[in-house]
Amino acid sequence: MIPIIVSSARDDITDKVVALERGADDYMPKPYDPRELVTRIKTILRRVQPPEDTGTPKALFELQRDARIITFRDKLLELTAAEFDILSILISHKNSAVSREQLLYDSEHIDDNSSIKNIDVMISRIRHKLSLIDNEHSYIKPVRGIGYLLTEKI
Repeated sequence: MIPIIVSSARDDITDKVVALERGADDYMPKPYDPRELVTRIKTILRRVQPPEDTGTPKALFELQRDARIITFRDKLLELTAAEFDILSILISHKNSAVSREQLLYDSEHIDDNSSIKNIDVMISRIRHKLSLIDNEHSYIKPVRGIGYLLTEKI
């Protein structure tokens, strides 16, 4: 967002209100002291600057369950409803193995009578979509005899 300060010779309250309603962050009628302008600019920039990095690494996967959105490395993943269900389950159980059966039964968009092999196909599709963003790492690992594990460790 780019901050906007309106500077105008018009000092009418209607002009100020209209400018602010149309997106201006501040309104300064002329004449004004340049020091005031500098102070107002600094104040607005403090409000719009992103927060400083706290040193906590940002998650590779971000899940917004209500909006049914998953981002990976800040890029929106285009997933089918079933793929969203599976990946959201894996994200919720990050760094823990999840059985194919649990993925099948906890998914709202996969019929409980479906084959367990359908889960493997869905995982393959999800991996492919992740590889379009980061093809150097595999984040969904198979766990022999159990199912799959999602990790953010590289």
